[in-house]
Amino acid sequence: MKVNVIMFSPAGGTARTAEILARELGTLTGAVDIAEHDVFYEGIRADAESIAVVAMPCYGGRVPQLAAERFRKVNGNGAKTVLLCVYGNRAYEDTLVEMEDLAKERDFDVIAGVAAIAQHSIVSSIGAGRPDSSDAAKLKDFAQKILAKLEAGDNSKPRLPGKRPYKKAMGKLGLVPHATKGCLYCGTCAKKCPVQAIDIDKIFGASRRKCISCMRCVANCSVDVRKLNALELKLVEAKIKKEASSRKEPELFL
Repeated sequence: MKVNVIMFSPAGGTARTAEILARELGTLTGAVDIAEHDVFYEGIRADAESIAVVAMPCYGGRVPQLAAERFRKVNGNGAKTVLLCVYGNRAYEDTLVEMEDLAKERDFDVIAGVAAIAQHSIVSSIGAGRPDSSDAAKLKDFAQKILAKLEAGDNSKPRLPGKRPYKKAMGKLGLVPHATKGCLYCGTCAKKCPVQAIDIDKIFGASRRKCISCMRCVANCSVDVRKLNALELKLVEAKIKKEASSRKEPELFL
C-alpha cells in the first residue's frame, strides 16, 4: 500500500513520529510539510488510492492556528486517512477532534486516530529522546491494526477523545529565540521560519509580532546557538513540568 504524509512539523518531532507510522503502513511515496512557508498549499492533493497520514503537533491542546489555516487549502480527495497528533508528554486535549473536523472539511476519510509523544519543542528535557524504541514498537503495532481494519473492509469511524466546542486557543507565547555568540550568519533560520519572522539582514533577532514560538529556527541551527531567554525558558518549564512529569504512552483509536 502506498502512503502519503501531510504534516505540520516545525521542530521535527512530528515528522519523525509520522515516518515511523507511515513506513509500517506501507511504502512511503511522498511527504509534504506545510510548515514550509513557500509551499503551494492549494496544490496539495491526497492520492485517493493511497493511505494519507495527516500529522500535527499539539499547541496548548489545539491544532496550531497556522497549521489549520494552511491545511484548509489542501484537498483530501476522499483518501483513507490516519490522523496523528503528536504532543510533548503533557496532554493533547482537543487536538484530535479538531484534526478530525478539519480532515472531514477537506474530504479526508478518517479511519483511525493516533496520539503519540515526541520531545517537547520548547522544553527539550521533557520527553527527551522521544519517540524512542518503545514508542516505535507501539506505533508499528498500531499500523498493523489499522491495516487489518482496512483489509477487513471495516468502514467504522473512530471515536476520538476531545470536546466540541474546543478549548480556547492558546495565544502567542511571546517566546522569541535569538542568536547568541557563535552564529555563522548562514541564514538557515531565516529560510526555514514558517512565518518569515527572521530578517536575513538582522539575523540575531526575530519579529515578536510574527513569531509563533514553533522552535523551527532552534531545531535547524547547525551550531546550536539560537536559543530562548534562559529565564523565560525556566518559567515555562516550571509551569508545565508537573503535568508532564509522568511518562505518557501512545494511544490508538479505531
